[in-house]
Amino acid sequence: MNVKAIIFYILLIDAISANMMVRFGSQWYVHNFRTLSRWFPPAGGWVLYYLALILWVGSLLYRAGMLF
Repeated sequence: MNVKAIIFYILLIDAISANMMVRFGSQWYVHNFRTLSRWFPPAGGWVLYYLALILWVGSLLYRAGMLF
């Protein structure tokens, strides 16, 4: 496994966890991270866009034969 695949999997885990946080834990995030949530509010549209970009990069890496 090369460095590009490892970075892709780390970003994929981050994108999925960000989507889970926005969908199910946004109240927890706003309550526990008040200052941070003012600067970075949980927004569903941005995390879906982030996930789509990561999946697109993953498809490019898969076509190039760099995954698995």
